[in-house]
Amino acid sequence: MSESEPPPHPLAAEPFSYRLQKDGSVRIAHQGRVVTTLTGPAAARFLARVDAADPLTAQLAMAKATGQFKRGNERRAGRS
Repeated sequence: MSESEPPPHPLAAEPFSYRLQKDGSVRIAHQGRVVTTLTGPAAARFLARVDAADPLTAQLAMAKATGQFKRGNERRAGRS
């Protein structure tokens, strides 16, 4: 990688996946491990958002649904 080339986006490797269950719930996994299950209206909203999205946008939606995304302040918290 050259100096002028930006680092790859963390979600470009597609660490998240989801599976629609028979009962209508959605299980979201991070690196193969189920981290959350969405049911009812939350599952329907998630599916509507992800079905028409490009892969990176879908990954971001899964990250937000699980709470597994950085907000940019994790390292700075608590430091003076």
